[in-house]
Amino acid sequence: MEDTLAELQQLALSAGAKVIGQVICRLERINPKSFINKGKMEEIAQTISVSNINLVIFDDELSPSQNKSLEQALCVRVIDRRALILDIFAKRARSSEGKIQVELAQLMYILPRLTRMWTHLERQKGGIGLKGPGETQLELDRRMIREKMRRLKTDLKRIENTRRLQRDQRRKNAVPQIVLVGYTNSGKSTLFNRLTSSEVVAADQLFATLDPTTRRVKFEDRVEMVLTDSVGFIRKLPHELIEAFKSTLEEAMTADLLLHVIDCSDPLWESHKRATEEVLAELGCLEKNILEVYNKIDRLSEGQLTLAQSTRRVFVSAREGRNLSVLVQKILSILSEGRRVIRLMLPQGRGDLLALVHREGKILEQEFEADFVSMTAELPIQRVEQWKKQGFVVVDDFQSGF
Repeated sequence: MEDTLAELQQLALSAGAKVIGQVICRLERINPKSFINKGKMEEIAQTISVSNINLVIFDDELSPSQNKSLEQALCVRVIDRRALILDIFAKRARSSEGKIQVELAQLMYILPRLTRMWTHLERQKGGIGLKGPGETQLELDRRMIREKMRRLKTDLKRIENTRRLQRDQRRKNAVPQIVLVGYTNSGKSTLFNRLTSSEVVAADQLFATLDPTTRRVKFEDRVEMVLTDSVGFIRKLPHELIEAFKSTLEEAMTADLLLHVIDCSDPLWESHKRATEEVLAELGCLEKNILEVYNKIDRLSEGQLTLAQSTRRVFVSAREGRNLSVLVQKILSILSEGRRVIRLMLPQGRGDLLALVHREGKILEQEFEADFVSMTAELPIQRVEQWKKQGFVVVDDFQSGF
């Protein structure tokens, strides 16, 4: 309980609030009307009057009716954890896609929480034989929000189609895709910058970056691949955000390899790991290739982290660059499982095929003959199967040397 409240405080600070205090409510059962009981509500109201507080944040999800009852009883604005996270996302989104996704998530959250505030603006009653009262302002607002949501979903669908075309093109070209996932503030962006020599914003705060960034990278002059830095996850991640960010999260759903970045210096890293895996399970990604990257080992003392060695685990410090070569070798080793070394005979006039081998694979040996180029090369299995049908593959029983 204290851990989740500490995280809630971090979220509040990230949103720009000044935290005055915390209250823990022990309940046998949740009050369906006001979530907490009357005595605790009076205690909070007294704290509000003494400390000049103008906002109360609940760590648990509040129903629309509970939210309304609490605001009426406490006479200040009341929000829950979901609303707080949505507010942070709204502040941090930079790209047009990110802004659309966040606005859609906010409207999904607001729609059931509209209250009857404008009944004095009700339309005039109709004449004899006509309908009664016209639409109230509340009904108009609901209709406007639904129409706005429809337009935003159309815009997101267009962006989603563009992303799908890009992914299809990468699959057609057999370019491996790696996606960084993990709990917020686990060091994904710092690791991304190290691996790609980029300058993505990386800060010691929750949800420092929201917009996914993709870069092409080539490790040790091997095959070219695509690396994507995705949005961070958190406990009790609002369902509206998962829905709104699905076009972005689909990058993880179609990836060849997921790098699950874990801040092993955080005492709560195990619960953070479980929270990330819950979101991945909701996306249907737990069956994919996953390499666990335990980050921030520079903050640990000798022997502090006791985890068994594994081919699917690596311990690094993205900030100091420690063990990144080990990480790269593990990435190459996992990706090699989907590649094959073959003997090819390509027509010399097909420069496009030669360029494809250079781009997608690795040439181990090469000889020029009269009308053909004979080579031993390593290529993705999909490309091997395609070229077998076209008669370019001569020998297909080598071991991969990715």
